[in-house]
Parts: sequence; structure tokens; C-alpha cells
Amino acid sequence: MNFIYETARMQIRVLNGTYAEKSLQFYEEDRELFERYEPTRPQNFYTENYHRYLMNYEYNQILKGTMMRYWFFPKEEPGRIIGTVSLRNITHGSYNKCEIGYKLSSAYQGMGYAKEGIARVIQIAFTELDLHRIEACCMPGNEPSINLLESLDFRLEGKLRKYALIQGQYEDHLLFSLLQ
Repeated sequence: MNFIYETARMQIRVLNGTYAEKSLQFYEEDRELFERYEPTRPQNFYTENYHRYLMNYEYNQILKGTMMRYWFFPKEEPGRIIGTVSLRNITHGSYNKCEIGYKLSSAYQGMGYAKEGIARVIQIAFTELDLHRIEACCMPGNEPSINLLESLDFRLEGKLRKYALIQGQYEDHLLFSLLQ
């Protein structure tokens, strides 16, 4: 498994805490958009120290094989983070599965970048991580995410009632899956 991959328009990389400033900038630029679909952030989330800690923690989890987080950089702006995709709760043995989560800068939405990057990470999950199943959850009103998952051949399996605490309220989520 490599820590750097390429697609037609992007470089996809595993990062550590040395990129904390760029990660923070990415989250701050679309704070309102991202927070609409995610749990309440810790009070110190929007600090460089928090991002350094989180990125180093995730990097160590990557080395252990329990998760992967890739960051998207457009080839025309190689120093700018425009998105991220993570494979969480990687489980081998009888299940060989994981959960996928993603976000993309609003400035790059609607141009195919998310699909391009996520498709590459799915390929990595199935071929290099030897996974059999990838699960994705999203809120019923998140049409862009639903459309993206369906365009990547994920299938709707059902509704998870009051699945996740989002901004102080338990919200239903749709469960999608993709099989190798």
C-alpha cells in the first residue's frame, strides 16, 4: 500500500500533523457546510494544535491498519487540500469491511472531483486492503451525497433511525453499501 496515488486531476495522499495548517484551512473554508452533516465539534477543533494532534493520531491508526484517510490535492494547485475521504473501522477476518466518509470543498463540488477521488480509494480498499464490503451513511436530505453514492454503484440497504447525534439532535441516516 502506498501513501500517494494519482488520478487524472488529483494527487491523493496520506498526511501527518505537519499538514495541520492546511487541514485547518480546509475545514474553516467550508465550516458551515461540513457542520450541517457532522457531529458537534470539540471546542478546540478549529485550532492548528487540534488538527496536528488529530492528523498524527490518524496517521498512527493508518500504520496499525484500522483506518485510512486520504487527502485530495488538485494537480493545478498541489499545495491546496480540496477534499478528504476516510475508511474507518476497517475489519478483517469474517467481515473484511469498512465505513467510508468524505467531504469536498464547495469550490470543487459538481465537477466530478469527489467521484474521481473516492473511486480511486474504493479501488485501493478492494485490491490493496482486500476488503469485501464498504458501507456509507448519509442523512436523507443530503441529495448530493446520495447521488454521489449511487453514481459509484452503492446500493441503499435501509434507514438507520436516530443513528447519529448531529448538532445536538439524533438524526436518521440512510445506509448504503458497495460490494467487491
